[in-house]
Amino acid sequence: MKATDLYRKLEQDFVTPGMTDNWYSYMPELENYLCDNFKQRSIGLMCDFAQQINKVYTAVFPSDNVINKILSDGTTDAMLFIHHASDWDLNKIPGKAFHNINPLLLDKLQEKRVSLFCFHTPLDAFGEYSTSKTLADALGITIEKPFHQHEGALAGVIGTTDCNDIHELNARYSQAVGHETKLYQYGSSTIKKIGIVAGGGCDVAVMNDMAENGLDVLVTGIGKDTRTTEPHDLAKAHSINILGGTHYSSEKFACIAMCGYFTNLGPVSEFINGEPCMEDL
Repeated sequence: MKATDLYRKLEQDFVTPGMTDNWYSYMPELENYLCDNFKQRSIGLMCDFAQQINKVYTAVFPSDNVINKILSDGTTDAMLFIHHASDWDLNKIPGKAFHNINPLLLDKLQEKRVSLFCFHTPLDAFGEYSTSKTLADALGITIEKPFHQHEGALAGVIGTTDCNDIHELNARYSQAVGHETKLYQYGSSTIKKIGIVAGGGCDVAVMNDMAENGLDVLVTGIGKDTRTTEPHDLAKAHSINILGGTHYSSEKFACIAMCGYFTNLGPVSEFINGEPCMEDL
């Protein structure tokens, strides 16, 4: 498939007016690799290294391991579709969570004609392949409607579950992601209605939307207090239970689902597993 045709199709299917993002301002060392399009919007084609796309890899974060997997395959004329433009690791450098791609690895991807394409806001936006929708599907949550406006898109969903209580839902979450998840129980163990905001959903704006919609459980990725205790203070005040499953694991289902999207268009597609940062919990 011609690379320009694939880029155009992605834009048509996922990007809507008003969507915003802000990766570029944090990536000065990658200036010479980034497309003008990405410098303007931080959305879409990030590194234009290919003219033909015969295979698409999908990943949540562009970690060294993810990129080295592509390089070890010897694949050429391909694309790496990523949800985030930078890797996520709370342990790498104290006080720094996101880490930009090593330029030496970008040089190697360019040699192999492997483009990079980043949909952060567009993949969070409610739709068939969105992060919160696919997480809800993985947990067997029946979706009622989208909610929580963020960066020009509705990034969360409201739903119900057949789980008997919060502990059963937490166990189901652990089973779905394949590792321990964490419950912050600030309310009743019974469940009325759930808000799902994958990734970094434990923030003040989300908690306010949760309270406004009468939701008593937040399912998200990063559960712990990071920069401020205010989200947890609000959760306590409104008796909202929080379930954290790590940034990576809460969002991986969207990138897995995107393999089906790309395969339907023609290119072979493969999801590359990453590693959850358990410190997110």
